[in-house]
Amino acid sequence: MIGAMKKKYSKYWRLYVFLIVPIAYLLVFKYYPMLGAQIAFRKYSFNGGIWGSPWVGLDNFVKFLSAYQFRRVLVNTLSLSLYALLASFPIPIIFALMLNVLTRQRLKKTVQTISSLPNFISLVVLVGMVRQFFNPLVGVYGMVFKMLSGGADVPDILGDPAAFGHLYVLSGVWQTFGYSAIIYLAALSGVSEELHEAAQLDGASRFKRILYVDFPAILPTVTITLILRMGFIMNVGFEKVYLMQNPMNISVSETISTFVYKKGLGSGMSNDYSYAAAIDIFNSVINLILISSVNAISDRLGETSLW
Repeated sequence: MIGAMKKKYSKYWRLYVFLIVPIAYLLVFKYYPMLGAQIAFRKYSFNGGIWGSPWVGLDNFVKFLSAYQFRRVLVNTLSLSLYALLASFPIPIIFALMLNVLTRQRLKKTVQTISSLPNFISLVVLVGMVRQFFNPLVGVYGMVFKMLSGGADVPDILGDPAAFGHLYVLSGVWQTFGYSAIIYLAALSGVSEELHEAAQLDGASRFKRILYVDFPAILPTVTITLILRMGFIMNVGFEKVYLMQNPMNISVSETISTFVYKKGLGSGMSNDYSYAAAIDIFNSVINLILISSVNAISDRLGETSLW
């Protein structure tokens, strides 16, 4: 067996040479930085560096779990993530199924292009658009409210904690649903027309063909996408949340990602890098448990899973 392997390597050694660069890349930029994760188990100091700082074990994790902000940031993170998942996950699927019904290719491509364009707007610009639109003084929302209420004072919806989640999620749905539908449209393009013709001969309506022909064809793609989304359930987008955050909605907008930034980088001279790293590792472990659990459930219930 060893002789066969040597013979194989000697025959294809040129191909194995090409593996040196990607393997070196993975080792240097992916695996070696993981050694720095030990900062979460130390009391970091600039003088000692990561390797020379004193070891404190799980103290940083205990500190986070016992912090008075722990429950609030965890609830806010889960609330926003689950709300975004429930709102944004099914809409691209429904949109793709509806768009696939269109027979006029020109109209179909036009709708697909227009719906995909918002995805290329940067988050900074998107939040700026949201702030401008819902500005109580000069925004469209403020002017329409004054017109309909006869000049009454306009509530500041940007500072309303109850409105933060809706603004965050719905603006995200508008931005991404068209682009997210592309993967489902690609899966639908592989559905055989013979299946639709057979269903029509059996008297199936257009809705039933969507339900029993189109949807089963994209179900494996839907399952894989859902599993991947569950792996990021704790990763509420930092940039957008931070940009939409203000002192009036901080009670519902403080998530784990913004909390990590403030503790690790946004506290000036009192930055606690070890504490921030511990919180981030806690976040990653929860994501790993979620994606592994959902993948196991999917594998148990069906034939589609990541591993």
